[in-house]
Amino acid sequence: MHKNNLEKITSAPLVLDGSTGEGGGQILRTGLALAMVTGRPLHITRVRAGRPKPGLMRQHLACVQAAVAVCGGQAEGAELNSQTLVFTPGEVRSGDYRFQIATAGSCLLVLQTVLPALMLADGPSKVELAGGTHNPMAPPFDFLERAFAPLVRRLGVGLELQLQRRGFYPAGGGELVAHITPAPSTRPLSPVDVLERGPLHNGWGEALAPGLARHIATRELEALGQRMGWTFEGGQLRQPPTRQNEGPGNALIATLEYAQVTEVFYQLGERSLSAEQVAKRLMDEVRAYQRSTGALGPHLADQWMLPLALAVWRSGQAASYTCSEVTQHTATNAQTIAIGLPVRVQITPAAGAMRLEVSPLP
Repeated sequence: MHKNNLEKITSAPLVLDGSTGEGGGQILRTGLALAMVTGRPLHITRVRAGRPKPGLMRQHLACVQAAVAVCGGQAEGAELNSQTLVFTPGEVRSGDYRFQIATAGSCLLVLQTVLPALMLADGPSKVELAGGTHNPMAPPFDFLERAFAPLVRRLGVGLELQLQRRGFYPAGGGELVAHITPAPSTRPLSPVDVLERGPLHNGWGEALAPGLARHIATRELEALGQRMGWTFEGGQLRQPPTRQNEGPGNALIATLEYAQVTEVFYQLGERSLSAEQVAKRLMDEVRAYQRSTGALGPHLADQWMLPLALAVWRSGQAASYTCSEVTQHTATNAQTIAIGLPVRVQITPAAGAMRLEVSPLP
């Protein structure tokens, strides 16, 4: 890391207002990650003020507890429904960790809380997680494995994800393992530009419906295939094997493999929705992305920002990416990162897309 970049990190507390922007759990998770990588204490008030049930829920407590474990930190206010948290980080330690999320809280959101710190640790780590793998309001395992992890690896970090068992809301019971290998000290994190998708190489749809009637998955795939021109015979419509005890649950997933990036879109089935409605919701997301020229979809644009900002900070080099849409979630994340790291995040319109540039402060 450039010495002057280190000097730019103040020891002053990182003070965040949890009601900013979309006012959800992302401010907490990004704040915890930033505190761990910079060593700054985190003071956050009005936690999740924008949600119907504000304050820390069980899955947010799991994120706090995971952060405490990874850096030997301390947390005041870490209790259910608390709207104020003071987190004092210690030194990040690589190693083997296991985190169990009560009920079906998302494993993936806990992983994303500790990943930035473990990306910069002094050695490799293994993180075992138990809880939900396919949740509402959270990225599913398939998204992290196919879309997010390959981008992280381009920074020079090793990130391998293994799904042991799916866990759907509300039963949970999912299990996954993440192997994280920091970039070597001789070749620190290197930011990359992701400006174009490149040509489409492959695309397919999958329906998961463990513990449910088999015709649900078939109908979802048929409706998706009609809109995308995909067929069972061509291998683009798939029903991966599932186990009854992984459900009951339902997810419809579309994967688009481009030369430069892979995007994953998903919809979870609900009792109030027909199979055809689930497919239509998914198609609306896919079509919105296809109408744009942006490299990343709205969720990946949000998730990618913090790992890229860390690489920009550590290297002193700017990097950019384009996306189909900047959601309020993404804009809030940009604000939070700019408070916690000595970087600037600029969001500007581009031809048929939005462009985000992350640059080190002069």
